[in-house]
Amino acid sequence: MAARTSKPNPIPSVWARPRPRADQPALSRNTIVREAVAMLDAEGIEALSMRKLGARLNAGATSLYRHVATKDELMELAVDEVAAEIHVPPADNPDWRAAVGEAAGSFRTAALRHPWLSAVLGQAGLAYLGPNLMSFSERLAALFTAAGFTEPTGAIDTVLSYVIGMSTTEAAWLTTVARSGETEADLIARLLPAVQRAAAGHAHLEGGYAEATAAAQDPVALRDAKFAYGLEVVLDGLALRLPK
Repeated sequence: MAARTSKPNPIPSVWARPRPRADQPALSRNTIVREAVAMLDAEGIEALSMRKLGARLNAGATSLYRHVATKDELMELAVDEVAAEIHVPPADNPDWRAAVGEAAGSFRTAALRHPWLSAVLGQAGLAYLGPNLMSFSERLAALFTAAGFTEPTGAIDTVLSYVIGMSTTEAAWLTTVARSGETEADLIARLLPAVQRAAAGHAHLEGGYAEATAAAQDPVALRDAKFAYGLEVVLDGLALRLPK
């Protein structure tokens, strides 16, 4: 009689396999994930490894593998940890546009607080099964359904594609600012002469120079305004999909 062999995990996700029965008191999955998020925030995705994380926790990589099998699983857990920070208004909100805008703004805030998040979600296409991320999607679907959308999934995908795209670019820029050691306004001011030279003689680039000049005065306000403008355009398009 042939010996039984264990079947491979059919779904490559940490959420699709049983959790270890008991956590070690000094090293739990929650502790590992919180430290991983802190490391990602401080050093980025490239710096994260099971060996380095184990060193930060004063534990060997072998101890970590008891709770998290791979770095990919660790990233899944980190994403879901951060997803708990995103707020979605209740579905009975009378102004669906304001509610969606609030949810999108909360997502952007989380993405800028954790600059690695948007890039990870963009690569994975939101294919995560974590309870916090699933709850976020469910609450957003309830909001769109209450607003009258017959296909809430399409509306969700459209909004999240915009937010993730904008947040990825914005987070990359803020990472550049952080690495420069300057304030955002100071870095923009230092780049203005180069922008002015590039725009000289090109009428279509003059608006970019004017925008950069305004950004040097209040870069946060300008980034907020650009995000809000694009989101309003997206919501204008979605509103046309609502039944008359």
